[in-house]
Amino acid sequence: MDIRELRYFVAVAEELHFGKAAQRLGIAQPPLSRTITQLERRLGIALLERNSRKVTLTKAGAVLVAEGRSILSALTAAERRTREAATEHPSLVLAAKSGTVGELLTKLLDAYAAEPGAVTVDLLLCEAHQHQRLLQEGQADVALLHLPFDSAAGLDTEPLYTEEQVAILPASHPLASRSQVRLADVATLPELPMARWPAPGGGYPDGPGAEVRSLTQLFQLIALGRTTAVIPESAGTDLRRDLAAVPVLDAPPVTTVIAWPTLSRLRTLADLIRVATRLSRTEMTATQRQPRSNN
Repeated sequence: MDIRELRYFVAVAEELHFGKAAQRLGIAQPPLSRTITQLERRLGIALLERNSRKVTLTKAGAVLVAEGRSILSALTAAERRTREAATEHPSLVLAAKSGTVGELLTKLLDAYAAEPGAVTVDLLLCEAHQHQRLLQEGQADVALLHLPFDSAAGLDTEPLYTEEQVAILPASHPLASRSQVRLADVATLPELPMARWPAPGGGYPDGPGAEVRSLTQLFQLIALGRTTAVIPESAGTDLRRDLAAVPVLDAPPVTTVIAWPTLSRLRTLADLIRVATRLSRTEMTATQRQPRSNN
């Protein structure tokens, strides 16, 4: 199996239409069909079920498309990182969700910039659950994830700090004046159904709550009285005046980790990770352990 065959098969599997796949690849349909047929013949299995109306994946085809995506993403990442290593001015790309870990990012980037041999770190702001794809496809070298909300499958990680969660409510809501609440208090508000974040596959779970992709969008909807959410404490700092953050006693803690592709061997990345873990053992940990005010 070569890369061209794999790329052709993934295109057909994602489009489930030979004509659309050929258009996407910029080739004619007959050679595409021949390539897929040759691939199936060599493997000795059917990857696709075809008839005059539709194309569907077999069980074997579903396995190959998942493996194929990973291989093609790894190849793209390898090409980018190889070119980056050969440049006179290498850089790193760090992915983070917009509106989160602001203080952490500032401290990390400042500390790393002071290191001998530090390179430029470009910040790539992304939406929920995009980090993994950005790392796998080589669009980012490293990311800040929040466990258990973000997936770290296929990545190496180092924990940075653990924090509690808060409920974000309209400032005028009766619960906003409390010193603390429980998950059941927030999850059962009929007038403020819990916001829904996209799953790793991109779809949203069922429910009445608003669909959100970023904290900016979330805060706007909460201020309008459309939804509410429970988020990491650090993401609820410096709120606008029409919102309130209330500690949630029984919400599970959230751990922020720095994550990178398992096969990455960039020296500059190793330096950044070393700085991040050093910070997590010193002032970042100390900051997170300070008593929290209930006012």
